[in-house]
Amino acid sequence: MLSPALGAVFVHPVKSLAAHAADEAVVEPWGLDGDRRWMLIDAENRVVTQRQQPRMAQLSAEALPGGGVVLSASGSPSLAVEVPGPDRSVVAELHRSKVEVSVAAGAAHAWFGARLGAEVRLVHLDAPSHRRPVDPEFGRPGETVSLADGYPLLLTTRASLDALNSWVALGDHPEEGPLPMDRFRPNVVVDGTAPWAEDGWKRIAIGEVVFRVVKPCGRCVVTTTDQRTAERGKEPLRTLARHRRDGRHLLFGQNMIPEGTGTVRVGDPVRVLD
Repeated sequence: MLSPALGAVFVHPVKSLAAHAADEAVVEPWGLDGDRRWMLIDAENRVVTQRQQPRMAQLSAEALPGGGVVLSASGSPSLAVEVPGPDRSVVAELHRSKVEVSVAAGAAHAWFGARLGAEVRLVHLDAPSHRRPVDPEFGRPGETVSLADGYPLLLTTRASLDALNSWVALGDHPEEGPLPMDRFRPNVVVDGTAPWAEDGWKRIAIGEVVFRVVKPCGRCVVTTTDQRTAERGKEPLRTLARHRRDGRHLLFGQNMIPEGTGTVRVGDPVRVLD
């Protein structure tokens, strides 16, 4: 008999930078504590991610007490960045939404510009409790999200990745597999399920925290980016297009919204409620 359990937790302090594995994380209404509270924007105040800048995968940010971050990259000096004040606010465009954010000090922009070869600015979301509502088609009134693409948490399962990798091995680019889980940039990874079991979940509990499973995640070119080398291939999108297509969307993982708060820990049992 399968016994689903939380196998891994990942936090991304700056959107699209390297993920950090954690043994536990506090669940807030808008996502994991410290997850995607910072992001990069371009000269037109539009979000910049690995879609445009795959080398962001090779940069890292570590959360500091109080909300700041320490930026680091291999072979480069690190840089500590404090949370900017509200007097430095701008309205940024994040996919289909507008969100008020505060602009970090100029040293952060220079740090990223030197490593990405692009004019970008680092910005911070100060009040996720009210700045950015979840898509009302899937969220309830008052539910909000940090600077994640659209929903507070992304869940994947180890069994589904194994199934996907078995398809990759039989496809046009077997040399690109097996793919690691970091290609999909989840917040929580569940072990001990059947492949694609998550497709049928509507509500789950991880430990004592309950989540609604609201929408499959449509995948983009970021999943083809090696998170260590920043090089791009064809997989998993080629394989997902054959086996996991829903219209124009290629699906892997599930978006979730917390129904409460608490702490989730690696090893916590995962219970399917609906």
